[in-house]
Amino acid sequence: MLGYEREPHISVGILTEKKIRFELHGDFSSYGFKHFFSGRFEAEIINNNIICKGDKDKLEITDEIIFEPQEPDNESFLIRDVTIGVKFHWERKEKQRFTHSLKLIKDGDKIAVINIIPIEKYLMSVISSEMSAKCSLSMLKATAVVSRSWLLAQIEKSKRIKTEHINYHTTYQTEDEYIKWYDREDHKLFDVCADDHCQRYQGVTKMTSEAVKKAVEQTAGIVLLEGDKILDARFSKSCGGISESFENVWEPVKHPSLSSIYDYKFVADDFDDDFSKEENAAKWIKASPPAFCNTTDQRILNQILLDYDQETKDFYRWKVEYTQQELSELIKKKSGIDFGLIKDLIPVERGFSSRLIKLKIVGTNKTLTIGKELEIRRTLSETHLYSSAFIIEKEGDVNGVPEKLILRGAGWGHGVGLCQIGAAVMAEQGYQFDEIVIHYFKDAVLKKIY
Repeated sequence: MLGYEREPHISVGILTEKKIRFELHGDFSSYGFKHFFSGRFEAEIINNNIICKGDKDKLEITDEIIFEPQEPDNESFLIRDVTIGVKFHWERKEKQRFTHSLKLIKDGDKIAVINIIPIEKYLMSVISSEMSAKCSLSMLKATAVVSRSWLLAQIEKSKRIKTEHINYHTTYQTEDEYIKWYDREDHKLFDVCADDHCQRYQGVTKMTSEAVKKAVEQTAGIVLLEGDKILDARFSKSCGGISESFENVWEPVKHPSLSSIYDYKFVADDFDDDFSKEENAAKWIKASPPAFCNTTDQRILNQILLDYDQETKDFYRWKVEYTQQELSELIKKKSGIDFGLIKDLIPVERGFSSRLIKLKIVGTNKTLTIGKELEIRRTLSETHLYSSAFIIEKEGDVNGVPEKLILRGAGWGHGVGLCQIGAAVMAEQGYQFDEIVIHYFKDAVLKKIY
């Protein structure tokens, strides 16, 4: 049915830059060359070719080159100046080590660095990159299944787009609206990228735990299915008490197993979840309703939040304040549009979790409705707002222009699929990995496909 006879290899885009510095630790071969390569190298585009210089070698390649280790599990390559947390508040550069094959390919006037690696080895790193290896085994196994499903679903989707010549759009624009979602349509040279845009992948640098290895090995080949297709499973840090439906965040296609759920054993009965009414959204966001992800247990949070993630505080319910000058300058900088002074931010459409799908920005110069959730989060923050589940409060008034705008919000991330903090709490309470996964992806089926 799904056509997987054995574990597939995948290609992961590590970075794309004008100059690449890397080291080969071991004996690496390359098609067309008789000798092995090792040591330090620099690569850049010169006269439309890739020029790769090492201590002993100088290679000139037209389009691409692949370095393959003789012993994939024991030899490695190191890439310097890899940016992690792209456009997040904790963005930084670090050197990272990888196993298996290194591919350099020309991408315009830059070079794309790609790691070709078996999917289960990739997952060991992803899980350690996304969270602490101190997580319980159930949580790690649940994450392995979700990550594997997402990855294979992306590859299948990419194949279908190419073979069926589908014109895939992610932006809709009129005079009054700008609606955009961010998925993976921009990855033409590899299957997935290595940053949060896809899944965090930081090579063997993050393969730190026997528990992670055990979680991946014990779930090897297991994916979530919806009907006869691999489910495009997703995860985010904290849903805020209610998860969001897929179609409200990405392409407008409904998936029953990616629909909204309450993140608890029972539905909170003190709230009306018809968030098309702003008073209901305000009551939900201002409160702190019971949910698996409503926890302040630092021991559990330490499992999910790596050092740089712990720079984020108060994510279940949060508040951001802007003066008029701060907000108007920020929106102009992030959108490229001079709205003038910001008179109002008006919710136009909310999803099932109260996340804003569309938001109208009313300025003294221009009015425009923007969406979807990530476009809203990017426009209203130097990096990303924690989520688009927020209400707007205004203070002060000078000729119809507020002096301050306060955003009160819920959750961290897009909220679709598995809620990482909620899942970690479930695991601590004794839920098994399959119970955790089916809680977040109702009606999905677990199946081993290779």
